[in-house]
Order: sequence, then C-alpha cells, then structure tokens
Amino acid sequence: MSKKSVEKLENVVIRFAGDSGDGMQLTGSQFTNTSAVLGNDISTLPDFPAEIRAPAGSLPGVSAFQLNFSSSDIRTPGDAPDVLVAMNPAALKVNLKDLPKGGIIIVNEDAFIDRNLERAGYDHNPLESDDLQEYRVFKVPISTLNQNALEEIDLPGKSKDRSKNFFALGMMYWMYDRSLEVTLHWIKKKFGKNPKVVEANIKALKAGFHYAETAEVISTHYKVEPSKLEKGTYRNIMGNQATALGFVAASHQAKTPLVYCSYPITPASDVLHELSRHKNFGVRTIQCEDEIAAMGATIGAAFGGSLALTGTSGPGLALKSEALNLALMVELPLVVLNVQRGGPSTGLPTKTEQSDLLQTLYGRNGDSPLPVLAPATPSECFQMSFEAIRLAVKYRTPILYLSDGYLANGSEPWRIPDLKDLPEIKIEYAKAPTGGKAFLPYERNPETLARPWAIPGTPGLEHRVGGLEKADKTGNVSYDPMNHQTMTNLRAEKVARMVQDIPDIQVNGDPSGQVLVVGWGSTYGAITSAVDRLRALGQSVSSIHLRHLNPFPKNLGEILKNFDQVLIPEMNMGQLSLILRAKYLIDAKPLNKVQGQPFKIQEIIEAIQSLLSKSQEVKHAS
Repeated sequence: MSKKSVEKLENVVIRFAGDSGDGMQLTGSQFTNTSAVLGNDISTLPDFPAEIRAPAGSLPGVSAFQLNFSSSDIRTPGDAPDVLVAMNPAALKVNLKDLPKGGIIIVNEDAFIDRNLERAGYDHNPLESDDLQEYRVFKVPISTLNQNALEEIDLPGKSKDRSKNFFALGMMYWMYDRSLEVTLHWIKKKFGKNPKVVEANIKALKAGFHYAETAEVISTHYKVEPSKLEKGTYRNIMGNQATALGFVAASHQAKTPLVYCSYPITPASDVLHELSRHKNFGVRTIQCEDEIAAMGATIGAAFGGSLALTGTSGPGLALKSEALNLALMVELPLVVLNVQRGGPSTGLPTKTEQSDLLQTLYGRNGDSPLPVLAPATPSECFQMSFEAIRLAVKYRTPILYLSDGYLANGSEPWRIPDLKDLPEIKIEYAKAPTGGKAFLPYERNPETLARPWAIPGTPGLEHRVGGLEKADKTGNVSYDPMNHQTMTNLRAEKVARMVQDIPDIQVNGDPSGQVLVVGWGSTYGAITSAVDRLRALGQSVSSIHLRHLNPFPKNLGEILKNFDQVLIPEMNMGQLSLILRAKYLIDAKPLNKVQGQPFKIQEIIEAIQSLLSKSQEVKHAS
C-alpha cells in the first residue's frame, strides 16, 4: 500500500462485461450493494443478452453491467465507462467502442486464446497488437490465478472457474477502496448449504483483492467519498422491486388484499417474483397460463373486491387489450403494469424502449380513454405504483402504469418512507339501498363520477356486468343511440376529472426562455443532467418531466407556450411529440432513439445546443 499512490475521485463509471455465464450481473450487483452501504450515490444499467443461451464466447452472448458511483448527486449510469472489465475477447470487442481514450481496461488474458478470438471475430490477438495503445491496459491471468487460489478445495475445475468473477470483483474492491464485508456476508447466506462453494467464492474474492494490493501491474488506489444524501434510512432498490413494494404498501394502507395475476414475460417477471415473497401481507400471486387469462383473472379479482393488478410487457399488453376494454366498460378499479421493451412483436426482449405510449393510450377498440402514469426513476416506481392504486380505487377505473426495461432493472438509493407518511386509501364498497329503492350500479359520485363498487353476492346489490353498453344508472343493456353518447361522454369525463388529483408540473429552471425539454419515463436522468449542465453555463434552457400522461397536468399548456422551442427526447419514433403537437398546437421537435439503450447526457446536450444555435440565427436574421 505504501508504494502505491492514492487518488481521490468524485465519481467512477465501471462496466463489467463477459459471457452470459460469467456472472457479470452478479458481480455488478455486488459492487453496487457495497457502494450503497458505503454511502455513495449510485445508478446502474444492467445489459442482458437477448438470447437465453447464446454460444459461449460469441458477440450476441455478451452480458454487461454498468455502474456509476459517486460522492455527489448523480442521475444516470454514466455516458461512458471509465473502466472496462472484459472477461473475454467478445466482451472487449462489443464494449471497447464506448470506452474513451485513456480509459482503463482490465482483461482476463487467459481467455484470449485462438478459439475465443475466432468466435469474437478477431483475426489477431488485440492484446499483442497496437489496437489498445490509446488505453491503460491491465492484462491479468484471472482464470489461472483463480484456479491457483482454489487449488486445495475439492471442487471440479469447471466449478472453480465459475468463481473467477469474484476474483475480478476482489481486484475492483481494492482498486476503489471497497470493503469485502457486504459480499462475504452475501456469499455465506446465498451458498450456505454448500460449504465448498462458500469457501471457493470467499477465497477467490480475497485472492483478487490481495493480488491488486500487491501486484506491480496495478499502481493506483482510488477513493470515492460517501455522498451527502438527505437524512434517513436507505436501501439500494431496482425499479421492479420498488414497483412491487409500492403495490404492497398501497394494499396495507387500503386494508384490502392484493391479487396479482400475471404471465411471465421479460422484463416484468421480477414484479411477480417480488410480490410472491410477501404472502404475509395478504398478497396473492397467480401465475396464469397466458396473458388473456391473466387479464381475465384480474377483472375477476377486482369484481370480487380485491386490489387487482396484472403485469406484462408490450406484446402482452396487445393480448390483454380486449379484456381490458371489458374492465373499462364495467368500470372496475385495477392496474395494468407495462414494463416496456424493444418492439414490435418479440422485438428486443432484454432491451429498453418507450414505444408503447400510443398503444397504451389508444390501443383498444372504440373511444376508450384510460388514465396513464409513468415513473421517472427506479426509486420513484414505489410512489407511482402506490398512486396508481389510489387513483384506480378513487375513480373506479383501470389504470395503465408505464415502466420500462431501464427503470425495471436499474437501481439507485431509495429513502425508505415511514408508513405514517403515506396517504390512507379509503375503500368504500356499495351498500344495499333502503326504503324499497333499487340499486343503481351506474349512479355516480358527483365529484369523481365513480360508480359504486358492489361486491357480488351481497343481498340487494344484484346487477349486470358485461361488455355490452350499459344504460345510465340502471346498468341494463342498452342500444339507445343517445345513451351510448351519454355513457361515452361520462367515461371520458371521469378520466378528465382526474386532473384535480394531479399536481401541477414544476419547471426545472426558469419558467420561460428559449428551450424547454419535455420528457417522460426513464429519460428523466439524462434530460435533467443535460439541462443542469447547460444552465450552469448560462444557457436559456429548462425542463419538465411528465408522470401523468392521461390526463396531462392542467398547467402543461401554459408552460409550453412560455418557451420559444420545445424538445422532446423519447426512446421511440416521436409518440409524445405527436400528441403534444396535436393537443397544444406547438412546434415540438422530437429527439428519437430506438437502439435498446437509454439516452446519453451528451446526446441531449448536443440537441439542445443545436436548437439554441438555430434560435440565435433566427434572432440575428430578424
């Protein structure tokens, strides 16, 4: 240690990359959890291969995990890694393009054999050429060193080789001044039933740590101080976990059982997994045989008086749409979670996108408006899923909740709220009328237009349900033209009235100026970071972020009119920009990206600067 220099850094972006069987997601998660415990602000981006089991060493089989950890406030996993840990040639080839010149590369040189080089499309060994001369390269025989460290443990060679990711993790823990304790505890808990595996992983982790500490090849030890977070109790949380816990908290506050009906689909399946762990809170999870069955079971659960939820991704939402319109017609409170991924069809199952907005708003037959909510960060998934249930119950309507793969799998510090600070969710079921009056299932609350929530089997509350148009108040089947107009208007007005429960948008920056950047969903981090950087340079730019996409907040139109130009970055081909242009008659400029990857801060900065330049040109010309 005394011979090695120590350098303090504000933040570091590390990308772990290797074959899908190399444990890169586990390695990144452990580094993330340790950094969270040490008090750093963190933001992560897991990047899974689309193939369930791509050929070993192939380019499509590369799995990566990017982590940004910092002593200051951060909002994204970073535009580019400072450090690339590449476990094989394919991982190097796929990720090298993102590493800036001068960046650090740590490679497992044992993996750079002819067979692996050929699979990665190399006709030479890049470690023995000038390919990497512009980078700081540390060639480490990780596989050999790991096998040597585990020589005395009675395990097959392949089993020992599986621990090499912990050797690499140990090296990074020393380089960036991380404690081993969090991961040591996790190893003992995870593999406790197999003492030899526990011993192997612990020895590999410590061997990597001590190798970095003593080897001449690594000469610098880096320190990233804890971040100054708001006082409270924190945990590192992924978006899907936060979504599930928000649903559980809403069920607790409503004092009503929660039923989650779902068919497994990437990247929504983890919500099903997480909720299945909370039976002690009255949560019931049902894994259905397909998406249509899941939607039908959800409607049944809502009809029976439970808090009813279903989750899916884009292709599954298409299958649910017919039955979802039944829930709309019957006006039952339920939540449909859509964790968006690359489309169309099966598309990019493990990559992120925001391309389901128009499907969510309009992808049903007839005039069928439904409220749409969208969280902006992984931790915000908690409060938005809670809010989805609260609004669904209050207005007696299905609600669509739009997350995406980036939010679902990304993580950040989450300040755990106190239950007493969460709003109460009041459930009021219909009561049988007295005095000989008939029950009117479509008699509405004058404020919200919500109809009564009648539990089946309750004496005096007998009524019809179904997809045919209902007569106003009585709920009888009606084909009357004017009644259909009335009921269509009422269903639309009910959604429109939800605006009274939606807070006004707060502008990040000045309330008027040259450029306003409008975002929704997971673009929040990149947009806000880009705007803050340009504002620090004196540029006239502000931003807003929409969490409510139907109805929009009531002050949205006024804000849009206060700026010369509006930029809308989206991970689709311009869906929100299409809607805002039509609704508010503004010349919104789309910034579209459909690459399965989130926006980089620099991409948005360059788009804003281009608009500012054009604005200046117009002023000079006039």
